[in-house]
Amino acid sequence: MSTNRPASQRPPSSRKPSSARRQPAGPTPDRPPSAARRSAEQRSAAPLFYLRQLPSWVPPIVLAALLVAGLAVRGWAGAAALLVVAAFLSWLAFLSWPRLTVIGKLGRAAAIALVLALAVVQASR
Repeated sequence: MSTNRPASQRPPSSRKPSSARRQPAGPTPDRPPSAARRSAEQRSAAPLFYLRQLPSWVPPIVLAALLVAGLAVRGWAGAAALLVVAAFLSWLAFLSWPRLTVIGKLGRAAAIALVLALAVVQASR
């Protein structure tokens, strides 16, 4: 029998044990971030602040334009545009990596690998 009551109002026997609750990944009080990660996050603060000041539609439009240009233009120019997209995706993935689930990490790694593979194909055309 199921109930629509929140877990806090259910009888103790129907609650999940606290050890079964999912713990967030990444730095915790017992596992602080490394000095290199802190340094990278501090260096990324100003560019992230700048991106936050832009209208919310600008970064995705610029990335989409670079992706389309990278796919449309043959040779090194197209590969360069795709490398810029891959670098931006890698930077954001690095910053969010500690908080991602395994599926999130795999998805980001696959997206970056795909863009890099497309850059190699474009460079060889």
